[in-house]
Amino acid sequence: MKKSDISNISNAESVERAEESVRSSVQPSGKFGGKADRLFGADPVGLDESARGIAVLVIVGVAVGLLSGMFGIGGGTVIVPALVWLGLTQRNAAATSMLAIVPTSISGVISYATCGNVDWLAALLLFCGMFVGGQIGSWLLSRLPELVLRWIFVVFLVFVVANQISFVPSRDQHIAMSALTGVCLVLLGVVIGILAGLLGIGGGALAVPALSMLFNASDLIARGTSLLAMFPNSITTSVANLKRKLVHVKAALIIGLVAAVTAPFGTWIAGAVSPRVGSIMFAIYLCVLLIRSLFVAVKATRSARASS
Repeated sequence: MKKSDISNISNAESVERAEESVRSSVQPSGKFGGKADRLFGADPVGLDESARGIAVLVIVGVAVGLLSGMFGIGGGTVIVPALVWLGLTQRNAAATSMLAIVPTSISGVISYATCGNVDWLAALLLFCGMFVGGQIGSWLLSRLPELVLRWIFVVFLVFVVANQISFVPSRDQHIAMSALTGVCLVLLGVVIGILAGLLGIGGGALAVPALSMLFNASDLIARGTSLLAMFPNSITTSVANLKRKLVHVKAALIIGLVAAVTAPFGTWIAGAVSPRVGSIMFAIYLCVLLIRSLFVAVKATRSARASS
């Protein structure tokens, strides 16, 4: 081979390496601060990031923290509609919600655990099922149409509201653990995990009434145990969503960190009111959310039919 050929090959390789270096250093611009998140890639587009949008995220974080502490929920039933209203798709909003639930649930668990209102074994068994179900739900989230996700969310809310109205938990009961109880807790976790990954909720809206009705847990133990179980499940499901580039990381952190600060206040309110009052408050909140979600789902259905 001639020296000129070797020189040409070397020059071509140098140019190729330089071009690759430039390509790897160029990131799509994100919405916050004009830079993309280098660890997870660019955030999903569409979110309103004006001063008003950021203020809404902070307000949502405050509300989520209070609701999480009061009812033992992750707050996805608030986060998802709020993010959709701010411009994210239902799919991205659900995935973003799961990440926001991580710091929220940590704060809530600490608040309930300090008062002895956490069943650690029941939470572990729930998580084992939720881990499997969460991966299934995350897989379905990336494949189901937006319209289907909206109607699943509506049906889920109807089920939870009906449970809250018809059942009043006790404050003096505990979970009586047995082999059958353990298996049932795992199976319950699978169902909750699928819904959590699919709808972007922590699963507390289903876990809390289920623990009280099916396993005789007091309302406070059900809430504390629910928060503990959803904490690791939120992490594993969020990892799956991050790999699929479905999460708006910065929005999730704003909501989650603000919620972590206000969650202890919600826990204090939960202990100050009676179980019946707590159930009524939760049912009212869910009814308001149900009305709005139903309106949005009907509107989306009409738009889909009109465009087809």
